Amino acid sequence: MKYSAFIELYEKLSGTTKKLEKTKMLAEFLPRLKGHEEWIYLLRGRVFADYDIREFGISTQLVLKAISRASGLSLEAVGEKFKKIGDLGDVAHDTLKHKKQKGLFSKELDVGHVLESLRKLCEVDGKGSVDKKLGIITELLISASNDEARYVIRTLLSDLRVGVADALLIDAIVECFFGDEKEEDNEEEQKMKERVKHAYDLMTDFAGVLEMASKGKKEFEHIRVLPGKPLNVMLPVKVTELEEAFRICGKRVAVEHKYDGFRVVVSKSDNGEVRLFTRRLEDVTRQFPDVVKFVKEHVKAKSFILDSEAVGYDPVKKKYLPFESVSQRIKRKYDIEELSRKMPVELNVFDILYLNGENSVELPFIKRRKLLERIIKDVKWELRLATQIITDDIKEAERFYKDALKIGEEGIMVKNIDASYKAGRLVGYIVKMKPEVADLDLVIVGAEYGTGKRFGGLTSYIVACRNGISHAQEFLEVGRVSSGLKEKSQEGETTYKELNEILQPLIIAEKAGIVKVKPKVVVSVTYQNIQHSPTYSSGFAMRFPRITHYRPERGTNDIATLEDIKKEVARGQRLRKGGEG
Repeated sequence: MKYSAFIELYEKLSGTTKKLEKTKMLAEFLPRLKGHEEWIYLLRGRVFADYDIREFGISTQLVLKAISRASGLSLEAVGEKFKKIGDLGDVAHDTLKHKKQKGLFSKELDVGHVLESLRKLCEVDGKGSVDKKLGIITELLISASNDEARYVIRTLLSDLRVGVADALLIDAIVECFFGDEKEEDNEEEQKMKERVKHAYDLMTDFAGVLEMASKGKKEFEHIRVLPGKPLNVMLPVKVTELEEAFRICGKRVAVEHKYDGFRVVVSKSDNGEVRLFTRRLEDVTRQFPDVVKFVKEHVKAKSFILDSEAVGYDPVKKKYLPFESVSQRIKRKYDIEELSRKMPVELNVFDILYLNGENSVELPFIKRRKLLERIIKDVKWELRLATQIITDDIKEAERFYKDALKIGEEGIMVKNIDASYKAGRLVGYIVKMKPEVADLDLVIVGAEYGTGKRFGGLTSYIVACRNGISHAQEFLEVGRVSSGLKEKSQEGETTYKELNEILQPLIIAEKAGIVKVKPKVVVSVTYQNIQHSPTYSSGFAMRFPRITHYRPERGTNDIATLEDIKKEVARGQRLRKGGEG
């Protein structure tokens, strides 16, 4: 297939904001991918499955150089266009009209060649890697048409701008293979959407889901999860009252400590290999050799997938520490053994999805807990089962909650004991409750350059929520935040300098001193209140926001949604009127 077929689809998708129209376009296109299911990744601006987190490693400057080489224009001239236009994809489209050269054996780009070339960028490393990457990108741009160049660059920058979110692609797969022409939204079709979504959350691979769909409905009756790959974990609903927790989860519930750490999916294969994944699908096995050791020593099973929370503690005082104290271990690539001694973690296990060749996701939670109790040896400061009670008494749950807070836990989790494990869902099978703090997890989508002692660095950050709950790719701004971070690191806290270094490679557009960045960096933000505002695309703005934590283990699927923002606004209004929050 020619790459121009994808370009034609991209242009149609970007030309409408209507979900049904986009779904129909995708559904009509998907049969063309038969035998090449991996090409589906390109519809979301990716070249690998979601569980494969390899990145292009491309800077803005490298893209500018590639456009310059391919077009024959000077780097300075291309840079000036970027300042005026502000979007590198559009710069490539506009600039390559001046292209003075063609490849030696230049021909129309085909999809396979584009995918292979983009994947090569992720493999290039070591000495001379920058020049090699430059050569690969330049070759693509020389062979590309103006429109193709725009989307090659946007794919490189993870900024495709065609509005294909995960949920939309799932709807398109269902419409393509299981749609009912007589009735647009029938009950059976809704069931298939649930099954396809469940399959994706367990596999995190749209190519695999597409291949299953082409084989028929039976493929989705029992989804097989296997060790060795990450998955989208089940997510809790936030509540503020125990009465609400019981109403959501049932009359008799499991209540567990909520730990102030980071989520870890622990996977052990039949060959004995242990791998650790964060909730954003990152493989952090290398960063946590201590956890790997504990898992091998204290989990008595040949193969398994565990859901857990890694919590840091002071090795001298034997006291649990807040998340920030160990957050730097997630990204650390050197001095790992030393850091694991200075900042050790205890793994608290609370769920199991697979055991010795058998899936357990469809078992009720109370049975999954029994499996954990059977295979885990509880060793304090190394690996433990989550502290739990099962009760139908709200007063007993209240005492458990207060006791958890007294010993420094973040709060409690309340769980439906009869429910299965629904990966990637805010399903109401599990809720979290902690002392009310006006804070939200948001993603940085832009920033302004600082002045004075922060001159040249990105300091005032534009933060955004998600528009929807189903892995949506649209982000809505809710404010700017420039306070909260420290100049110097204290107990592992992220500084302005460190966050600036993280954001700089993510810049994809710049205009009048304001940059747009890839939505990759998640931060926790506190605020006084949220009010209606026409200034930001969400229609709301936070007052007096402050960044409290950088959350490297969280992705954009974890951030607050527009509905969350609206709930916070309503809660604030009730509080101001003297009602309950």
